[in-house]
Amino acid sequence: MTVTAQALPGANISITMDNCTAPFWEAAKQERLEVPQCSQCGSFRMPPRPYCPECQSQDVNWVQLSGKGTVYSFALCNRSPFTGEELHYVPVVMDLDDAPGIRLVSNLVDIDPAAVHIGLRALVSWSPIRDGWVLPIFRPLEE
Repeated sequence: MTVTAQALPGANISITMDNCTAPFWEAAKQERLEVPQCSQCGSFRMPPRPYCPECQSQDVNWVQLSGKGTVYSFALCNRSPFTGEELHYVPVVMDLDDAPGIRLVSNLVDIDPAAVHIGLRALVSWSPIRDGWVLPIFRPLEE
């Protein structure tokens, strides 16, 4: 039997946001992956925060990314963190092609967990969660 990694059930996931993270979540709701970039030094900052970690500027531009990335790290899980029932999911840390220096924690879906490896290419996709929001997840990319 082939096992396929799935997204965590969206009904169990909710988000919190503040002034720094709201643009990320609003863009995600429109199925756009956007991250903050310092308008002074050009550094990306993730997670979004009020000050640039490089130059301390508060000036920021939100940049839309292609959504392509590379698996930097991952874990293989086979139980739901909510119910304990069998559920195969793969938490990943993604290096994003268009935003050097930042990483995004997400999930990888639609792949046999045994096939996941560091360096795997993936593309952002979207998974509905509570209250009409969506969560960025990743699917393997065939290049």
